[in-house]
Amino acid sequence: MPALSLQKTERRGRGTLLAATVVECEGRFCLAGPTNSNPKNKNMTKNNGVPLRSTRWFGLQDKDGFIHRSWMKNQGFPADLFDGRPVIGICNTWSELVPCNAHFRMIADRVKRGVYEAGGFPLEFPVMSLGETNLRPTAMLFRNLVSMDVEESIRGNPMDGVVLLCGCDKTTPSLVMGAASCDLPALVVSGGAMLNGNFRGQPIGSGTNVWTMSEDVRAGKMSAADFMDAESCMSRSAGHCMTMGTASTMACMVEALGMGLPQNAAIPAVDSRRYVLAQQGGRRIVEMVREDLKISKILKREAFENAIRVNAAIGGSTNAVLHLLAFAGRVGVKLELDDFDRLGHDLPLLVDLMPSGKYLMEDFYYAGGVPAVVRALGDLIHKDALTVNGKTMGENTVDAPCWNADVIHSRENPIRERAGIAVLRGNLAPGGALVKPSAATPRLLKHRGRAVVFADIEDFKKRVDDPALPVDENSVMVLKGAGPRGYPGMPEVGNMPLPKKLLQRGITDLVRVSDARMSGTAYGTVVLHVTPESAIGGALALVQDGDEIELNVESRKLELCVSDDELSRRRKAWMPPPPLASGGYQRLYIEHVLQADQGADLDFLLGCRGAEVPRESH
Repeated sequence: MPALSLQKTERRGRGTLLAATVVECEGRFCLAGPTNSNPKNKNMTKNNGVPLRSTRWFGLQDKDGFIHRSWMKNQGFPADLFDGRPVIGICNTWSELVPCNAHFRMIADRVKRGVYEAGGFPLEFPVMSLGETNLRPTAMLFRNLVSMDVEESIRGNPMDGVVLLCGCDKTTPSLVMGAASCDLPALVVSGGAMLNGNFRGQPIGSGTNVWTMSEDVRAGKMSAADFMDAESCMSRSAGHCMTMGTASTMACMVEALGMGLPQNAAIPAVDSRRYVLAQQGGRRIVEMVREDLKISKILKREAFENAIRVNAAIGGSTNAVLHLLAFAGRVGVKLELDDFDRLGHDLPLLVDLMPSGKYLMEDFYYAGGVPAVVRALGDLIHKDALTVNGKTMGENTVDAPCWNADVIHSRENPIRERAGIAVLRGNLAPGGALVKPSAATPRLLKHRGRAVVFADIEDFKKRVDDPALPVDENSVMVLKGAGPRGYPGMPEVGNMPLPKKLLQRGITDLVRVSDARMSGTAYGTVVLHVTPESAIGGALALVQDGDEIELNVESRKLELCVSDDELSRRRKAWMPPPPLASGGYQRLYIEHVLQADQGADLDFLLGCRGAEVPRESH
């Protein structure tokens, strides 16, 4: 679109004389901004001379421009805010139903302050928020829906750049996916983790200690009253899970990808420095608009490789695999499931955080956060990868200190060798499956045992504590019907609680196999994301009680030890389960969701559609 400067014009607003440049916008005349009202607004175009996108709304000198400006002014915005300065959307996932994000109004206010300071015009807008702790049947079901909400909200409204306020697990991927499909300048400000939990003088971590304590109750080691007392001791401040669960992992992924400012991931939610970072983010997004620094310039193949390696080093969530694959699908970067094994599995675990270690996110920040991890990874990182602050990853981390080597280890002194996510294949998972060795029991990473099969989650809950259940310490627990289509939404139920009778014998882990996900806060020898899923006739659907299953992580093998002839017979007899949704979004999801090895996005959402809107609204 040509930016043709035609003349100078003047208009009066409340006694202030404003000189503005008239430019041609799609065949119509737009004001590109005053030359003397604000020294920071000397040039209301991008650095390349192209008028800002928002001038196609607020700069029009006709009926449509009147409509766009006049109704906005009912909020008390001064006339000079519509003078062509960068309009910054603040995409807010605040909700009292999403406790991890309940403090986001305060963060949004700090972002706005930064935008104003840099000469921009901030406009906050809501999108559906996803809370892992309350939303049924699973927040993952709605990740793609929220990405659509974000994408269309950005594209359809007058904004030149956007700040994404992310916190609870699926809010980060959904917002990044939606913004990536528009490809405007965008920056993530994460909400930060809660303060460390503490119960009777001992540190406890979100999720991780829910699983340990609930198992202790079922084993008779802890009273139900004590279990209830721990609730408030675990969640004692604003913020998301303070373990290396999915929320913390995705905040780290944002920083490793270059989509967040340095230290975005680890500053606690209630630390004053979280608000400083938010304000700095507001300033920076205005500069990014000027520089035309779009998401597509940051989310390159090198950025994804950096993120995969950081995820291995921090003991990050298996959910990061799904979300990074989905990110790549939106920006057109070739990324495959096997990349996570090839780039990450042989890396050591460097960060001693629950569930793979003992510390928590507050400790991680004090120790140096993601910059210290990136520096420790050294030549494994693409240091020339661009980040949102305009510097490279190498420039951001060249002098990053590590203040506590017990929390962030060096490559020479790792917590565990070869601890990254492993991708398994075999006749049980021809499309792949995942296991997280850093959270597993080492002796079970090579195991063969008889299957104890649960047809669905209801069957599991009904029978798991039945004294007659034919299960022992060598069994392999198998759960069907928990994949993207089958549940629907692929819930975090893969870390099935162990049968009570085994817990009472002191058994704390079994091999578990499913097409489900598990919380990043969880642990155990849990094989996840089995693809194809059982609901569409994957081999998992054919497993029967007593079948032997072989797991060999070193050989990347997941095998159902049943003859091909027998599997063929079973397949002929198999009947697909009836769909669980007859209409609405859930039906749309079931009909279009991709399998886990492709990121579980909706097939029609792949790719970047850009931010252009060809038609006016009136």
